[in-house]
Amino acid sequence: MKKAILISMAILFGAAVSLAQNGRPAFRFPQPDILIDLWPDGAPSDNGLTGEEIDYGNHVSNVTRPTLAVFLPKKPNGVAVLICPGGAYVDVWDKTEGYLNSKWFTDQGIVFAVLKYRLPNGHHQVPLEDVHEAMRILKSHADEYGFKKLGIAGCSAGGHLAATAATHFKTFDERPDFQILFYPVLSMDPAITHGGTSFYLLGENPPQALIDYYSNEKQVCSHTPPAFIMANSDDTAVPCENSIRYYEALRANGVSAALHIYPEGGHGWADHTDFIYREAWMHDLGIWLSKIAAEK
Repeated sequence: MKKAILISMAILFGAAVSLAQNGRPAFRFPQPDILIDLWPDGAPSDNGLTGEEIDYGNHVSNVTRPTLAVFLPKKPNGVAVLICPGGAYVDVWDKTEGYLNSKWFTDQGIVFAVLKYRLPNGHHQVPLEDVHEAMRILKSHADEYGFKKLGIAGCSAGGHLAATAATHFKTFDERPDFQILFYPVLSMDPAITHGGTSFYLLGENPPQALIDYYSNEKQVCSHTPPAFIMANSDDTAVPCENSIRYYEALRANGVSAALHIYPEGGHGWADHTDFIYREAWMHDLGIWLSKIAAEK
């Protein structure tokens, strides 16, 4: 099991390894207007990781200092998005799946915040604690930043974290106003989940109750926020059945949802300028977000 996971991780993240060996990227990532320490006085729980963070330039592993990077629009439209980058719960691709898309959001008037969250290391509650704290911090600055609606977004395993936030809230203060999911892992069902994501979140051979708890398609209810979901038919890392099952659960519970499944493009394309459907997803998501902004 572990060997298979390591192989799949090497395939998914091989490009980043070669990048790390050759030094930092040749280009400069956009820089946030504000960078916030999530837990300046210490986090409420421990994920068991020790040592320093490893920063590869475009992603981070062994996260020990969770942060919130905030990008502010010149003309706020009343909407904010908190994004959880992917990385199979063993890395956080905060620069590629976060920083690089910041201008697209801020150009539309959206406050865009990138969460570098702590990794679970088998402590499955830890990443969600960081999401809830990030939401609390953002809401405390809502008037200052210029927004009234706060949504959650995520890519791959970060999509799982975002959907977990959208389905596992205990109070309405913890509930996002909407969710945006890029090629997300949504289920822990072994038949369709991503093995690395499941392993690093839940460990090896988790109990069925925990598998069900983090299979977010099983946690949808009528209070789950509206969703915009994107996936590819040819994604061999995270099968689009994750998105389909989640969409069907949303529909069954009367939750407004949009599902876009493109025929090709594989996995991990949020920042890819050569993704053939890049203009399509940006156009459709832009329309969807403009409706979110217009709603009372």
